[in-house]
Amino acid sequence: MPDRKRITLKDIAKELGISVSTASRALNSYAGISDETVKMVKEFAEKHNYVPNTMAVNFRKNKTMTIGMVVPELVHYFFSSVISGAIKEAKKHHYSILVSQTDELVKNEIMACRTMLSSSVDGLLISISNETGNTDHLQEFLDEGRPVVQFDKVSDQLSSPKVIVDDFQGAYSAVQHLIEQGYRKIAHINGLQHVKNSQERLRGYSIALGDHEMEGSSAWVVHCQEISEAEGFDFAKQLMTSSNQPDAIFCITDLVAMGAMKYLKQAKISIPKEVGVIGFSNWDMANFVSPGLSSVNQHAYQMGEKAVELLVEAIKNNEVGKDQIFETKTSLVVRESTQRLG
Repeated sequence: MPDRKRITLKDIAKELGISVSTASRALNSYAGISDETVKMVKEFAEKHNYVPNTMAVNFRKNKTMTIGMVVPELVHYFFSSVISGAIKEAKKHHYSILVSQTDELVKNEIMACRTMLSSSVDGLLISISNETGNTDHLQEFLDEGRPVVQFDKVSDQLSSPKVIVDDFQGAYSAVQHLIEQGYRKIAHINGLQHVKNSQERLRGYSIALGDHEMEGSSAWVVHCQEISEAEGFDFAKQLMTSSNQPDAIFCITDLVAMGAMKYLKQAKISIPKEVGVIGFSNWDMANFVSPGLSSVNQHAYQMGEKAVELLVEAIKNNEVGKDQIFETKTSLVVRESTQRLG
């Protein structure tokens, strides 16, 4: 046998006097191969450090066993949790994941998607950027017979499975909780007006106020451009220095909520006694700020698992462009920032 570290299936077959197909079937414990042959082949392979050539196997199957994943941000609690869930689920199916971020820029998204396509990933997971309108760069995957699964921020222009959060119900529950705690003048620091999850959270906020016959004001709804802590600070200042001050603020994300809390503390406005604050995402840091930040849990990890499950199923069944919506439910996590009563 050749003196080298890595041996091939042909080497094993030659040394043991069997065919290559028999050696392969024995290594995979296929039915019809005697226990004695299976034992002989496996022991020989282990002794000589045999490593299967997965690239060759996947080439024969016309698969790379890799999935592309494009997200707006990597260093972000929500998306990092989605990625963790996706990687765990992918490993169950023997897939690897290539991840790229867009920084919320559509030009970066197009570049990332085309890089994934040229790398011959078997399918794509994507949460679109805030700038994304046209989805031709995603349609390119479908045109090549490679499925796409959208999650969190999605586009209705592309026919594909979509895994989304019930943003409406999450927002409704957050506002209802504030009302139950005795708050009566509730403001909303929202996101970009054209983004679907911002629209749904605004709708949940508005309908919750209406259902509970609460006071509303157009001046109490403001829109972030960057969804940042700094915007949370600035908008909280704008709201609390106006002639009609709110007594609670529902924020589009926890990061924005933390900015709002930072201003309230600086202005010596008591949280939650004078003003309640609630966020959306349930970041880990919500536990460590003072007071602890109430939030809406999006169950990001489970979203990642579900997105991969759907994509692997689509790859396996050669289903491209199947339009489905899978909605994950939210749950309210109450902490000190809104506990005014009880």
